[in-house]
Amino acid sequence: MTPKHFLMEPRGRVAVITLNRPERKNPLTFESYAELRDTFKALDRHSAPRAVVIQGAGENFCSGGDVHEIIGPLVEMDGVSLLRFTRMTGDLVKAMRQCPLPVVAAIDGICAGAGAAIAMAADLRVGTARSRTAFLFARVGLAGCDMGACALLPRIIGQGRAAELLLTGRFMQGKEAHEAGFFNRLEKPEQVLDKALEWAQELASGPNFAHAMTKNQLNQEWDMPLESALEAEAQAQAICMRTRDFRRAYEAFVKREKPQFEGD
Repeated sequence: MTPKHFLMEPRGRVAVITLNRPERKNPLTFESYAELRDTFKALDRHSAPRAVVIQGAGENFCSGGDVHEIIGPLVEMDGVSLLRFTRMTGDLVKAMRQCPLPVVAAIDGICAGAGAAIAMAADLRVGTARSRTAFLFARVGLAGCDMGACALLPRIIGQGRAAELLLTGRFMQGKEAHEAGFFNRLEKPEQVLDKALEWAQELASGPNFAHAMTKNQLNQEWDMPLESALEAEAQAQAICMRTRDFRRAYEAFVKREKPQFEGD
């Protein structure tokens, strides 16, 4: 799998995806949207990588959709073409959420528009104090309900904060993003990728079948009543208890060793 519109390289058991247009703060194009979607769809728990880090080249994460290559053409499209595009961008978020591998976003500098939505769709986010995150849609005459933001963002930072960001399009500084829960960790700019990789490597060495199950249940249980969620988790955990990884963990505990998970 060699993408054309961004970089992707293995770092141990982690795939590092780099949005690579640093001279323009790594904006997205129609092609990079589609290729990112297809890349995340292709990753499964049998893939060589067992976790993913996504970052931007240079000192920025992603400035959103390219003004000249996306925004300009959208103004001239008919309704059918526009809906095809907005569904494709949503499919990228869906692919990231449904990807069974843990996804860690390493965020420095500008993280705006669709870039903020991609960061939001990751499972974990490592940011910097100088980073600036904004869901800019209102500033260009669009609704904040883009790429799942009205569903995902309130679950990450709460309804009130999410409403403010989506209605105003204002930038959220790194410290605020960390305090609000958007960033799981705050690191120095020169360390953000290393720390994200360290976290991803830790997850990659864990029980990837169980991690995939956790991600699946996090997605499935959003709109379940507690009784249904408890039953769904009982079934999910019973399946995990039949894996060899569960037995490996028990046997390692008995021997006072660290378990070596293999994903089966």
